[in-house]
Amino acid sequence: MKNLWLILTKYNAFFLFIIFFGLAFYLAVQNNTFQRASVVNSSNHLVGAAYEKINAWKSYFHLSEENALLAEENAALREQLQHYTMPDTVVQGVVNDTVRDVQYQYIVAKVTNNSIHQQNNYITLDKGRRHGIEKGMGVISSSGIVGIVLHVSEHFATVQSLLHSETRISAALEDSQAFGSLVWGDSYDARFGTLKDIPNHVKVRNGELVYTSGFSLFPPGILAGKVIESGITGGDSFLDIKIELSTQFHNLQQVYVVKDVLAKEKATLESQNEDNG
Repeated sequence: MKNLWLILTKYNAFFLFIIFFGLAFYLAVQNNTFQRASVVNSSNHLVGAAYEKINAWKSYFHLSEENALLAEENAALREQLQHYTMPDTVVQGVVNDTVRDVQYQYIVAKVTNNSIHQQNNYITLDKGRRHGIEKGMGVISSSGIVGIVLHVSEHFATVQSLLHSETRISAALEDSQAFGSLVWGDSYDARFGTLKDIPNHVKVRNGELVYTSGFSLFPPGILAGKVIESGITGGDSFLDIKIELSTQFHNLQQVYVVKDVLAKEKATLESQNEDNG
């Protein structure tokens, strides 16, 4: 208490100045319309700027939630898009029966572990059996192909990445629709892959896009990358085409696990061909 009194005594002129300045400011604002309006406008500007900063920080801290909601919305839109791109119309007599079946469903998952520098790379997802994920399902991102589900537990799944020596995915060239096998290649660089088994006579241009063909676990038309080198001879009258992959594996965060609801029916039918052989 003694120290407080000493401070007040020593700096009494400063404190009196603050008190009288505040009183004078209050009286000026209260008794003058122009000054009062100026103060109100200034305070509104300061408060607005403060709220803007606070809202910006709130938005930043909620980015993960917003990203999750957007991913769910994208998955739903992918399923709805099939209604417009895969119609199956049956006409019999005077009856026109149009059935629009959704063949592919999408399960949103978050990447919890990911490797890109090994010879064989794997990805771990935070969704598993209880979420409908099964071994052998394809995995994509918003930008391209990711890999194939390898193992599944109740709450998690591991994915054999496209960056794996044994991963082969059927993909086709945009112009000619010639298809082959997309593999990682021999460079062990997460940015590039190789499209193999394209016949030598097929004309390939640099910059040509490469999409999934629909002959594997993935829906047709999923972007895989673009051609950056097309004059590589793979032997046996086939080309090896260097592809710049569209998926950014180094910052992969959210993916879509592709569930083909007709996969078992198709596999059962095709197995009859093997039995007959």
